[in-house]
Amino acid sequence: MRYAWRVQRNFRVEVCLAALALGLALWLGVSLVPVLLLTALVLSLELLNTALEALTDLASPVYHPLAKRAKDTAAGAVLLASLTAFLLGLYLFLPPLLARLGLS
Repeated sequence: MRYAWRVQRNFRVEVCLAALALGLALWLGVSLVPVLLLTALVLSLELLNTALEALTDLASPVYHPLAKRAKDTAAGAVLLASLTAFLLGLYLFLPPLLARLGLS
């Protein structure tokens, strides 16, 4: 995890967004279980993506279409998990946030 923190800007951004989501969940009284599960899913996939990229670079230091396909597919898994987390975050956070702000 230290390696990913050091070299992967996206991992640092995702950790910061996870901390923000956890803080928001606490402030709004939203259950932490789905927030923690989604956070773990996104961060785990980002770590796997980082590992796959390193292995791909080791196995194919020069450009190869199959290496690109492997990297893009792993990145797609992270994107799918991130979009899912975002949409479920809206579902979980929007109603209590609107109520807290007096807009519902």
